[in-house]
Amino acid sequence: MSVSTKISIPNTSLSPATATSKSYTLYHLTLPHPLRTLTLPKRYSDFLALHNALCAQASTPPPAPFPPKSYLTSTISSPALTERRRQALETYCQRIATDPDPRWRETTAWKAFLELPAGSNSTSAHHTSTALAGDAGGASTAGTARGPIRTSTAWLARLADAKGLLRAARQAVARREQQDSAGTADGGWSGGSGGGGGGGGGASSWHEAGAEAKKALVRAGTLVAELERGLDVLARGEDGAERVAEGEVRRRRDVLAGVRKERDALERVVGAGVGAGVSGALRAAPAGGGESSISMVGGGVGSAGKAEQDKSALLAGAPVRSQGGGGRRRVLGAAPIPETTQTRELDNEGVLQLQKQIMEQQDEDVLDLAKVVRRMREMGVQINDELDVQKAMLDMVDEDVDRVAGKVKIAKKRVGEIK
Repeated sequence: MSVSTKISIPNTSLSPATATSKSYTLYHLTLPHPLRTLTLPKRYSDFLALHNALCAQASTPPPAPFPPKSYLTSTISSPALTERRRQALETYCQRIATDPDPRWRETTAWKAFLELPAGSNSTSAHHTSTALAGDAGGASTAGTARGPIRTSTAWLARLADAKGLLRAARQAVARREQQDSAGTADGGWSGGSGGGGGGGGGASSWHEAGAEAKKALVRAGTLVAELERGLDVLARGEDGAERVAEGEVRRRRDVLAGVRKERDALERVVGAGVGAGVSGALRAAPAGGGESSISMVGGGVGSAGKAEQDKSALLAGAPVRSQGGGGRRRVLGAAPIPETTQTRELDNEGVLQLQKQIMEQQDEDVLDLAKVVRRMREMGVQINDELDVQKAMLDMVDEDVDRVAGKVKIAKKRVGEIK
């Protein structure tokens, strides 16, 4: 189970009395973020105003009852009442944040109460509230398409998604390693009707864990690319986006570099485990298996192996003969492209996301190349302008030389006349 980050009210405090106001109880509302923890001190009257605003804006009361006001006892003199009210207010906020109906989270009153950006859309606001109130296991939907990052809160929430995906990938790798260790301890996964039915589940679990890890890493890579683009937008503050200070941008780039490094390391671990999985599958056949066993260690290739050979030969355009003797050449296309360590354990959705990620990287490379070409073109234009200036200067020098040569000729002629 991954560590859950919840909106909570862990403690309370009493404000000191002043000349204009009496002492009152403050409830410290805590919102954990990946990089920092935000604490909002709120009075009971603030929660009551929030409740009334939610009822008015959402046209229905929130899913949890609001703790009533006590007229006979004060929280200042009754610690027991303070604790009961703290627990009730915490449950009230958590129910709003985790309820499937987002109507209360989409109100301006809720965003203002949690000091969320007023211009954030409903998707990012719902995501932020859920990330604060729910389990990090919700990272399974982190790879879905969302709008561009335009606020600091949205950037932090998406960073939490990326870390949740990396956490899920680590857990999947750990499960795969456990399956691999169990298969090695048992002498390999057993398969077939004569070798016991439990081994097939081990191999299946091994591949499922590897596929889950690879899928999470592909989605994490997509989120890392979104975070890089979003951080560039926040650093410039363009198109109405929130502006982040330069020091904070540098700190977030360091955090993002650590996330990228961790993802690359996990990807290498997942890719390195593929060879071990193939060797484990080769050990799967028992020495004296039944009819459904496929022996690939000591014997020849069985009927299933022949079928695979026929299929490969058919796709490669080799002649395939029927049982009756004759045959003909059937060409259905070239041989299939071999799998790579990146695509071997991915399903269709994972391959599609990997392709999109590679295409985005290629687009960025093309943009960088276009910038280099434009810069080279500008340098070529500047060199051409400089050559034109130098040519004009050389023409002027040539004219001066001709003029001086004419004067020298006249001077020589006068000298000759004097002689």
